[in-house]
Amino acid sequence: MNFSEVYEHIYRFVSSDPLGNYRLMLGTDSQIHRDYTLFITGIVIQRVGKGAWACFRKVKIPRKMTVLHERISFETTLTEEVAALFTPDKINQLIDLILPYIYKGSTFTMEGHIDIGAGDRNRTRVYVNEMIARIESLGIEPKIKPDSIVASSYANRYTK
Repeated sequence: MNFSEVYEHIYRFVSSDPLGNYRLMLGTDSQIHRDYTLFITGIVIQRVGKGAWACFRKVKIPRKMTVLHERISFETTLTEEVAALFTPDKINQLIDLILPYIYKGSTFTMEGHIDIGAGDRNRTRVYVNEMIARIESLGIEPKIKPDSIVASSYANRYTK
């Protein structure tokens, strides 16, 4: 699917029940394979408690990316690229769908899920501030492990 088709699916999903709590979540994970590194960026629209619609974008780099900082940075870059496709106009169109229902509890958030953790035993903890700042600079809410479910669970499933 191209991005127009992805956006149309998301738009239809929200418009089918505008009285809901929506989370538009984007996140990337990677896996090093024998001759390449595979990156999967998940795009998930969740109607909290009432289902979700999801798809993903695949990028294959024809070499092993063994340097952790390079791989984490590239994952964040791919998430940023997809986030940039959701222009302010497109986000406003989605918000306009739920706007008549905000006093009845409807919400809309956009999140950037980063496959890193801040725990003492996590090798990626040294990159947390850098990657969070990059996602925040886009005006979207960053999430790290254990809350970065699109990167660490959904996208991860398709990197194997």
